[in-house]
Amino acid sequence: MVISIASQKGGVGKTSSTISLAAGLARKGKRVLLIDIDSQANSSKVLLQNYPQISKQQTVFATILERSPLPSHETSVPNLSIVPSHILLSNTDVELTTAIDHREERLKKELDAVKANYDYVFIDCPPTLSWLTINAFTASDKVIVVVSPGYFELDSIVQISRTIKEVKEYFNARLELAGFLFTMSDPTVNSKTSLQILRQTYTGSVFNTVIPRNTDLRDAHFNKRDIFSFNAKSTAALAYNKLIGELFQV
Repeated sequence: MVISIASQKGGVGKTSSTISLAAGLARKGKRVLLIDIDSQANSSKVLLQNYPQISKQQTVFATILERSPLPSHETSVPNLSIVPSHILLSNTDVELTTAIDHREERLKKELDAVKANYDYVFIDCPPTLSWLTINAFTASDKVIVVVSPGYFELDSIVQISRTIKEVKEYFNARLELAGFLFTMSDPTVNSKTSLQILRQTYTGSVFNTVIPRNTDLRDAHFNKRDIFSFNAKSTAALAYNKLIGELFQV
């Protein structure tokens, strides 16, 4: 199963969710690949100790721009590999906009060649609706949309839902919305109201599991570790384990 983790806004817990789902499943014995196509490369920086030494040819940049095979790297988490991103990926959208030859399928073509080696593939999408995001959706079976509290965060869902619908219509008929994941939840009125509006607007499409705001996540990533190796008893680790059970029944 190939799953894109997406959001139109940054700072909503998208990358934290991608790393936590991938690492959590890997620690349960599943073979997992994480593909980082966010040019900020935060997933890559957390999971690869030697990331600063990795050349752009050893990243997804080479796949998207030069149509090379996916360059996967082992991580410190058993059973988890990663295809890292590169800062220059931020320039690729201009090139893909002018390309005419199956520009939406560059990631899919190379992923199709290797995905049988894995139980799950997660794609950490950029926080914009770009040709990189369209490449991710075209290669995916499902999309998880990450939402945090706030009016503008909820407003951005309309556009990303439209993009999923358009990719399904034009490029990938099997694409489905897995659901909306509510993150950074806290006891404030803003958080409770945002979740209530989300569940009322998208009835049946919001995961039961809610991810709490938790400083352990930030600290784990600062120390280049996933939440389960950093603090398996933290509220975030317990929530992501619950989400894995809800999503994958493992």
